[in-house]
Amino acid sequence: MAALSASTMNAQISKEQRKERQELFKMAKKDLGARATKTARKEAKRMRKEGWQTTPGALPLEKQLDKAYVIQMEYTADLFPKYITGEAMSIGENYDAAKMQALELAKQNLAGQIQTEMTALIENTVANKQLSAEQAATITETVMASKNMISQSLGRVLPLVEVYRVLGNKNKEVLVRIAYSADAAKEAVRKTLEEKADGLHDQLDRLLFNHSNE
Repeated sequence: MAALSASTMNAQISKEQRKERQELFKMAKKDLGARATKTARKEAKRMRKEGWQTTPGALPLEKQLDKAYVIQMEYTADLFPKYITGEAMSIGENYDAAKMQALELAKQNLAGQIQTEMTALIENTVANKQLSAEQAATITETVMASKNMISQSLGRVLPLVEVYRVLGNKNKEVLVRIAYSADAAKEAVRKTLEEKADGLHDQLDRLLFNHSNE
């Protein structure tokens, strides 16, 4: 058990986070939407002061952020996110090039979030005696060492936020926020483990896909 705790020390879902997730899970969709809208308006106001703007034809900033927050606040009964999100920024002379780079970095960030959620789920499974500490330690080590593989195995992501600002030197700074279905994320991890952790992906299959969305 000690080996698992050491390897996941920085990736655990804290008690405070779990408590917040419990509260969000219990909220009605109407109340959840109201909370998301309030948070989105506050952030939109801050971002505009910092010079961020949307591209012509895109959804207004408040709408983009509102959608992002609603998605981020959705959890299953076992407090696993229904969607996992990632965010990144990039700077370039050309908007499209900066956007593409930001998307790649966001996918890397997304893969990191997937690692965090998976290792926390594995830790919880050990506590429930569904996996041995030794099995869980091996799986966790593989997941934490496979960020690039997970990122490369991601399918189509869901765009949530896309904004930019013009810097003093006329370069464009682009910020993107993306989401990925938790079930699809689990499949990406399963494929990674199938290649790197012989025999353990079967146990992980039972772990991951027994935690299905409500």
